[in-house]
Amino acid sequence: MELKVENLTKRYGGKTVLDGVSFTLRQGVTCLMAPSGAGKTTLLRLLLGLERPDGGQITGLAGRRISAVFQEDRLCPQLTAAANLVLTGHGLTQREAERELRALGFADAELALPAARLSGGQKRRCAIAGVIAMEPDVLILDEPTAGLD
Repeated sequence: MELKVENLTKRYGGKTVLDGVSFTLRQGVTCLMAPSGAGKTTLLRLLLGLERPDGGQITGLAGRRISAVFQEDRLCPQLTAAANLVLTGHGLTQREAERELRALGFADAELALPAARLSGGQKRRCAIAGVIAMEPDVLILDEPTAGLD
C-alpha cells in the first residue's frame, strides 16, 4: 500500500491551516509530530474524508478499510465498555469483548459500569480496542495515548 499526499491545502475562512503539504507513506507505522495548531488533526480529518481539501489530492486510500481513534473517546456513555465494542458491528460477542477488555486491564467490577463512570484511561483503552476490533487496513490515531494510565 502506498498513500500519497500531493500539494494539499486546507483553509478555514481566511486562515490557511495546511499549505502545499506533500509526502508518500508506504507500508508500516508512521508518526506525525508537530506543535499544537500546526494542522495535524486537520490532516487526519482530510485523510479520513471528513473534510475536503481546498487544493491538492490524496491517493491510495480508495477501497481500504480505514478506522480512527479521535482525540475524544466516542463511546455511548450509557453502555458498558464491552457493549460499546459489540456496538461497532464487527462480529464481537459480549463475551469476546469482555475478554479483550480484561486483557487491557479491566476488572469484572469495571466491566459492569456504564462508560460514563469509567476513568479517562479506561475510556481511552476501550476506544482503541473498538477500532482495533474492526481489523482495518489503515488505522489513524489522533493523540492515542492522551489520558492513558
